[in-house]
Amino acid sequence: MTGSPTQGIMTVLHPVSDLAAAKAVYSALLGMEPTADSPYYVGFEAAGQQIGLVPGGGPQGMTSPVAYWHVADIEAKLAEVTAAGATLKEAAHDVGGGRLVATVTDPDGNVLGLLQDS
Repeated sequence: MTGSPTQGIMTVLHPVSDLAAAKAVYSALLGMEPTADSPYYVGFEAAGQQIGLVPGGGPQGMTSPVAYWHVADIEAKLAEVTAAGATLKEAAHDVGGGRLVATVTDPDGNVLGLLQDS
């Protein structure tokens, strides 16, 4: 296979029902305050990873954490993985600051996230 390599899993989003309660737990777990703190997203930078808390189930009503693989070209990677058998769940879209995200499911229904920074 000759596709472009990913930059690895650098972002994991956790769906939460109570953002304030989750923020307290993750702050204690990580030993730091969040680097992003808003009503729709709380994010931490820990050891080179982005750990995000998303209220209300997050994108597409996710019910478990989703790992986001960082890629240089999200549209090219979407084409590669769907050609290989993945199913598009959420098309690439801008979530702010030029950051693009998308999700696919593998043949067993596992959700895989893709993320491209501008």
